[in-house]
Amino acid sequence: MKNIILLLLVMASLQSCKKHDDYTLFSDVPDLIMPDNGLRFKEIKDYKNYKIVATHYVTDNNELRYILANKKAYKALYEKEDFPEGSILVNIAWSVKKMSKFNEAIEANEIQQIDYSIKDSSKFSNNPGNWGYASFEKRNGTYQSSTEGTARCIACHNLAKDTDYKFSSFQSLQ
Repeated sequence: MKNIILLLLVMASLQSCKKHDDYTLFSDVPDLIMPDNGLRFKEIKDYKNYKIVATHYVTDNNELRYILANKKAYKALYEKEDFPEGSILVNIAWSVKKMSKFNEAIEANEIQQIDYSIKDSSKFSNNPGNWGYASFEKRNGTYQSSTEGTARCIACHNLAKDTDYKFSSFQSLQ
């Protein structure tokens, strides 16, 4: 009888572990698609596990942006190498506000949009550097695919041709 109870406990534990795979943990990522290239928000469902590699303050939008990298992109940035296939960089744009206890400083307030780029020569061979772009704006508390499409992303990133069409460089703690 003890063996049966132990077996049932083990099976229940295994079932609860199954519920916590990457997809389930990040199921709050909406199922949105960029209409002009088919990139899905779910493509980066585990972006919360990526490493922050850079921050930027964008003056025209008054946004603080955190740049996150998957393992491939992180390694390339860290080692100052070219980005390999499958590199993903995520850009999280936050509105800013004055800090309540330190008025001379600003801090991130609310997420305005989440963008990402993925290096994939089979899907994006016509794009400079083989990068595909996706942009998901947050409006009225929900994410929506960018209405401007990816032409705006490509035009802007063309300014960074000499760094594989990426603006970010690794911001080391050393």
